[in-house]
Amino acid sequence: MKHSIKKIFQNLNAYMLFVLLASLVFMMLTFERQLSFDKINNLNNQRSIVSKISTLDTDDIDLTLIRFNGASAQLKSEINKLQDIYKYNFSEKYVVGNETQYLAALAKLDDLRKTFTEKSHDYYTELKDANARERNKEALDKSLNELNGHIDALTLKDVEYDQAAFDVFKYFYAFAFVIVFIATLWYGKSLGSIYKDILFLISTNGNPEQYKVYSQEADAISLRMKRKTVVTDNPSMIDQVTGINNYKGLVNSYADKRDMKDSYFTSVTILEIDNFSKSKRTYSQELTQAILKKIAFTISLHEKATDVVARTDYNQFTIILSRPSKEKAFRDADIIKQSVGELKFNTPDGESVTTTGAFIIKPNNTHLEEAIKQAQDILNNAKKIGNNKVLQTINMANLKV
Repeated sequence: MKHSIKKIFQNLNAYMLFVLLASLVFMMLTFERQLSFDKINNLNNQRSIVSKISTLDTDDIDLTLIRFNGASAQLKSEINKLQDIYKYNFSEKYVVGNETQYLAALAKLDDLRKTFTEKSHDYYTELKDANARERNKEALDKSLNELNGHIDALTLKDVEYDQAAFDVFKYFYAFAFVIVFIATLWYGKSLGSIYKDILFLISTNGNPEQYKVYSQEADAISLRMKRKTVVTDNPSMIDQVTGINNYKGLVNSYADKRDMKDSYFTSVTILEIDNFSKSKRTYSQELTQAILKKIAFTISLHEKATDVVARTDYNQFTIILSRPSKEKAFRDADIIKQSVGELKFNTPDGESVTTTGAFIIKPNNTHLEEAIKQAQDILNNAKKIGNNKVLQTINMANLKV
């Protein structure tokens, strides 16, 4: 089965969009990794500040209190920064789902900070009282140990949260890599094959019969190019009067184009020129041939790469259309008939040439010859009803002919 360049590029756009979204996710996760580092650094800073507060020089109590107040404010600021950092930690919030737990831990950290600063303040302001100093020192050490213990616990928790988030995203990393790897190889091969098709179409050397066309579009162009040279290559398949396919050429062209039709509907239409039989010649041979040539040319103007047109009898033209729907096929067949009806000829009676047609959808399990025979039966019945119309099987059933 040949591939459609249109579908390949549509899918390529979707693939590029996937790569863009995956890159965006990777970029956001990279930024979040930086947030994790910032949280660890913040906790280390807090630990350093706490150690600094607990070991201030007490030679000058006024200077000590000034340093204490500055360090306390800095510690409070660091905890506020930690809360701000967590606001943008979306993977932990929505993937790990630790928002309630982490905010509670931060609230406890702030409570321990308040207790620690209170105990530190009591210790440094009551240094002259030996009993109070000993009592405050014990309370300060206890508060210090609790605060440092909680900071250590938060540090370990951050590592656990990072690991939990990674355990989730590693599957996305692996999935994205596999998709990008396979798609890159496939699209690289497809684009390479399309390029070879282009080289094949523009090449004047080599044997085209040995090259297997990859894309539907290139195959259609190749078949159209072949069709243009049928007169010289296969004159037995060409109607000598009109220059289009005869019945043999119709069957041969249909076989060549069958692989291009994919899932489209195939229709068979037979158009017969009214009052234009071989036994009853109304016009001169010269005018008759001119009429046939002009009708054949008009029908050919509507021919697409997957279509086949032929003169299959003295006054009959067979048209094989490939369309995405039955309605589209019938509409195009009717348009062709109308185009023929609009032609003007210099006939003695001054009348226009009309056609009567039969239209059927060819089932996939029916041979072309059988489909043409069915269309011919409909045409024979249609001529009994009247001229200048295109009838389908359903019309004949309704009329009970």
